[in-house]
Amino acid sequence: MSSVLLLGLDPRLAPGMDADAVLSLIDTDMARLRERGHDTATVLVPLDESTESTLVGALTERPWDVVVIGGGIRKPEQLLTLFEKVVNLVRQHAPRAAIAFNTNPGDSSEAAQRWL
Repeated sequence: MSSVLLLGLDPRLAPGMDADAVLSLIDTDMARLRERGHDTATVLVPLDESTESTLVGALTERPWDVVVIGGGIRKPEQLLTLFEKVVNLVRQHAPRAAIAFNTNPGDSSEAAQRWL
């Protein structure tokens, strides 16, 4: 069984975003991976002093085959340093994991499948 970790920005932190709709897309998408026999986990990253410890805790919880870094972390220019931190923490704490990127909350399973 392969394992996939999705790291995303907590949609409740984004002004004007329909957090419930985003969370529903994430849940549905991760269910697709579980239906294919993969073990999944989703970590919604806070933007506070616990960000790094949250990331490290998730990355070291178990060996991951793929870590998907969501667009909420990757796309906003103002979060560039967070994106760099996430990539480097994945390299440091989950060095055997492939890194994948989704284009929206509903295609993380496709991003992971490219590397499984």
